Amino acid sequence: MSQIARVIDAMGQPCPMPLLMLKRALKQQAAGQWILKSSDPHSQTDVSRYCALHDFQCDVVQISAQEFHYHIET
Repeated sequence: MSQIARVIDAMGQPCPMPLLMLKRALKQQAAGQWILKSSDPHSQTDVSRYCALHDFQCDVVQISAQEFHYHIET
């Protein structure tokens, strides 16, 4: 990543909050790189589908059993 990625911390938030927090951040500044941190395993489906729908690059890294990082580039 050449730019500094902005971090969205959705740890402890149940679905659909991680996706809603991502949408809110993208509304403020659409272009760039983002790291969305989530503890909800169901967020994988929501975030991946949303990114695919909008042609965003999204890579998921499972940090632990309860922590997922989504590296998103818009």
